[in-house]
Amino acid sequence: MSQSKRKQQEKNSATSQFGSQVQDRPRPDEIEDDSPILKFKDFSIFYDDFEAIKNLTVDIPRGEVTAIIGPSGCGKSTLLNAVNRMTDLIPGCHIEGKMELNKEDVFATGMDVIWLRRRVGMVFQKPNPFPKSIYDNVAYGPKLHGKRNGDALDEIVERSLKEAALWEEVKDRLKANAMSLSGGQQQRLCIARALAIKPHMVLLDEPTSALDPKSTSHIETLLGQIRGQYTVIIVTHNMQQAARVSDYTLFLFEGEMIEFNRTADLFVNPDKKQTEEYITGRFG
Repeated sequence: MSQSKRKQQEKNSATSQFGSQVQDRPRPDEIEDDSPILKFKDFSIFYDDFEAIKNLTVDIPRGEVTAIIGPSGCGKSTLLNAVNRMTDLIPGCHIEGKMELNKEDVFATGMDVIWLRRRVGMVFQKPNPFPKSIYDNVAYGPKLHGKRNGDALDEIVERSLKEAALWEEVKDRLKANAMSLSGGQQQRLCIARALAIKPHMVLLDEPTSALDPKSTSHIETLLGQIRGQYTVIIVTHNMQQAARVSDYTLFLFEGEMIEFNRTADLFVNPDKKQTEEYITGRFG
């Protein structure tokens, strides 16, 4: 057998483990606008002199799920935090290049950060419900933005909890303290809280890394249910999870984009050898 054929067989064997995980799903019917929701152009993030994200140029598709993968310290969470300008809170952090959300320059002088964060919801690795009732957690954002009508808030809370696949579990105890929920339920509550203000995009920073398999399955299922209604970007270390839940995958290494493609292609037939080696566990 020739060396090239042997290498191809090794590649096929290494990546075939994802064949049953990847779902090459059609574009959701709800998406009427084919333009990218988020565009990066020569985008870099610096911590003082250290370049954490290096000249990133990529378009994020609207209404679908994009996973960001890569080894620890490669810039995944840094990039996610920049999307709603949480990087503003880090001393010494500055950006170069451009990032546009729906053609609005996110880092332009005069950008209303409150406006931005109404459109970009964020869910963190560790569930962080407020020490309030389940109802008040979900209603917090709408109230902050001027919603006061009781019936309207009731509808928002119910809709958000249903979208987060939590309604049936909590509908009879909405006044209970959110801290009484299990860890998985708390994380779905945080997702419901993010969805309550109808953002354009939801950012998830390793949302299941601290959860049990059942809770992880709940969240992965709901991501499939909300695609089309929301654009989702999820950072994950779990290659199988990225393969299962995402439509597109962005692979970062040491702050650089190595590959961006449809998940079905990147995991089963990657363009770059470095991608293949990472997703099959040869490094990282």
